[in-house]
Amino acid sequence: MAQKHVAVLMGGWVSERPVSLSTGRECVKALKEAGYKVTEIDIDRNVAAVLKEVAPDVAFNALHGPFGEDGCIQGILEVMGIPYTHSGVMASALAMNKVKAKAVMAAAGVPVTEHCIVNRHEVGREHPMKPPYVIKPINEGSSFGVLIVKEDQDYPPQELTRDDWPYPDVLMCERFIAGRELTCAVMGDRALGVIDIVPVGHGFYDYDAKYLEGGSKHILPAKISPIVYQKIQTLTLEAHQSLGCRGVSRADFRFDEREDGTGELICLEVNTQPGMTPTSLVPDMAAHEGMSFKDLVSWMVEDASCCR
Repeated sequence: MAQKHVAVLMGGWVSERPVSLSTGRECVKALKEAGYKVTEIDIDRNVAAVLKEVAPDVAFNALHGPFGEDGCIQGILEVMGIPYTHSGVMASALAMNKVKAKAVMAAAGVPVTEHCIVNRHEVGREHPMKPPYVIKPINEGSSFGVLIVKEDQDYPPQELTRDDWPYPDVLMCERFIAGRELTCAVMGDRALGVIDIVPVGHGFYDYDAKYLEGGSKHILPAKISPIVYQKIQTLTLEAHQSLGCRGVSRADFRFDEREDGTGELICLEVNTQPGMTPTSLVPDMAAHEGMSFKDLVSWMVEDASCCR
């Protein structure tokens, strides 16, 4: 059989460029080990011309954040007729918009928390809801721009009113859910194992906790009751399907199992382009299933298609 030529799309110009480069390099190495012909493409706005020249059989989407996860690059690949990994145009755009994704998941019976949409200048003056709550950009990943407002804070974070605020003015505020940070992934049509994420030296699972060596512990399988474990797997699959995701996706949850807690299990969001860095979660889940990193990325290449 002819050797399949895979273009790994990585980098770009957004905040998550370093994460994408790390994901891309890991995938390039594994795909070469698996016997594929691989071309690395650090994308810019001339990506269509580059892809035309490279003429790959498959595009492995290792991009993170805007343009790479929100349906834009997927639309280019559809127009060019290049099969690609992960979710298609609609699912990518939908999942990237936290507000619209919440509405779809809630309609499908996936539990989400209350939220409101605010302008950062307005929320900088008075609390939009009773603390504690979380402020986050609507279309960012990797915890960029996430601020946690604690119960005893008299005022919202004043960095919201700074002239050098690097994110959009329109933000989402949602009720803070105390408890454990749990995550689960879908691969094809089945849910993988559930990981309990324990940040080390960080107040929450922020950028450094995600990507710095030793920034968090991944406990797999999560030490929770079998009923909750299976519920998370079921909800992960339902969230994946309700948004129309394809290939591999990952859903993040909060579970309040404190002695005086509410006991609620809430889905925070679905990530259609989970990281594949040395500290990422999905490779751990695949390894727990007996699948090597090389086998995981090979599966993603063979699953690639257009019209996703």
